[in-house]
Amino acid sequence: MNIQVALLHYPVYNRQRQVIVSSVTNLDIHDIARAALTYGVSRFYMVTPLEDQLQLVQRLLAHWRQGYGAERHPERKKALELVIPAASLAEVVDTMRNECGQRPELLITGASLTGATLSYSEAKDLIGRGKPLLILFGTGWGLADEVVDMADHRLAPIQGGSKYNHLSVRSAATAIFDRLLGSHNGKETS
Repeated sequence: MNIQVALLHYPVYNRQRQVIVSSVTNLDIHDIARAALTYGVSRFYMVTPLEDQLQLVQRLLAHWRQGYGAERHPERKKALELVIPAASLAEVVDTMRNECGQRPELLITGASLTGATLSYSEAKDLIGRGKPLLILFGTGWGLADEVVDMADHRLAPIQGGSKYNHLSVRSAATAIFDRLLGSHNGKETS
């Protein structure tokens, strides 16, 4: 299973549907990395074109991989070893292509995706084919159309028991990992 994830901070939308660069947050790094390790994701890319944000990610990772944080929380160190800063989605795709010998299929997520989407069962079948897969999460108010248009597959939005549908990206990532990669009582979910 070669599943990797990327959290894109650009190009994403703001509330006015303008394309922006959103800020990296410490919580996203920690929580998505921990969920990724729990569910067997092999890499987690933090994608931002801003040099100061990439440096921030590097400083945070250094603390938790080599610094006091690594000594104090060795389990968290394992999770944060999955994290790779990247300047663009193209860089991530090229990295995966070079490592896997083929372009990964891009599976996008989003609370407001419309049109043809994969059910979670269909997405699990896609994973079962064994091809490299890059799951894309967006920050801000969602992935810009240019990313959506690049995708090979769109995952159906998470539906809860109400009409409210604005999860944090950390919560959405964990729910999606559980639905696609999790097992319950030794049985895979469908």
